[in-house]
Amino acid sequence: MTDSIKLIVVDLDGTLLNDQHEMTERVQQALRAARDQGVKIMLATGKTRGSALKVIERLGLETPGIYVQGLVTYASDGSILHQITLDPAVARQVITFAEDRGFTLIAYSGTRMFVRARNHDTNLITEYGEPEPEVVGPLQNLLNDTTINKLGIVHRADTRRVKALRWQLDMQINGSARLVQPALDAMLEVLPKGGSKGAALKMLLKDLNIPASRVLAVGDGENDLEMVQMAGVGVAVSNAESILKASADYVTTAPYGDGVAEAIERYVLKPAAIEAEPGTSQPESTPDQTVKTEVENS
Repeated sequence: MTDSIKLIVVDLDGTLLNDQHEMTERVQQALRAARDQGVKIMLATGKTRGSALKVIERLGLETPGIYVQGLVTYASDGSILHQITLDPAVARQVITFAEDRGFTLIAYSGTRMFVRARNHDTNLITEYGEPEPEVVGPLQNLLNDTTINKLGIVHRADTRRVKALRWQLDMQINGSARLVQPALDAMLEVLPKGGSKGAALKMLLKDLNIPASRVLAVGDGENDLEMVQMAGVGVAVSNAESILKASADYVTTAPYGDGVAEAIERYVLKPAAIEAEPGTSQPESTPDQTVKTEVENS
């Protein structure tokens, strides 16, 4: 690799965090070692910033971050740098189409989430570390005075219906929005056209004056595709979806956070060690000890 890595961008659920919403000691040590070498660490998640605060604190991150599938970017102090909103007319169309078919809708606006009423479907987001959504009644009325970044469509009882809805909704909206399957099979997300983690990363790289060739991006899902493709080194963890693995420069042998650590050790720490001490071997990885991040109740 010609250029040394200056920025590591990592997804949260299914990547940095495992299926128990935990972060292993190995990945924490790898991230801290990279930061000690002057490498910046950035989170890129489909969730709100509020869901990531405990991870930010645990890792001591002082960099901007990408949230809500790249639709909202925040400075390190929590102020909004840039956001993209969904066309209200498209949002109304999607809400009507999905609710008429028995799906639950969640509207995302910055750090806030809104629902018609709480139910088993809306509990899905709190189980993945999001704050409690606000109950506002019909979401159509919310659109009169609130801008929406994205809509989440949920049906936990039968995830096959979610996949079928994607095809139906794609024809209904006819390219006026982007449909993305996050890490959750029970959810489909509706984003503004042009919105993605990759698009948000491209803007932030200009602010940071870091070329894409010096970025290591790690993810596990379809929503990570653009940022993995644009990075100098794009990595899919071993538990990633096949569509991401096919586009990645490297697929790890380890899943979740240990896969992230594997990528950091391979592309950041090992090259630095070789440069510092030619001919020396890389020390063995830290044993896989899991440490609770407690993000599920943030």
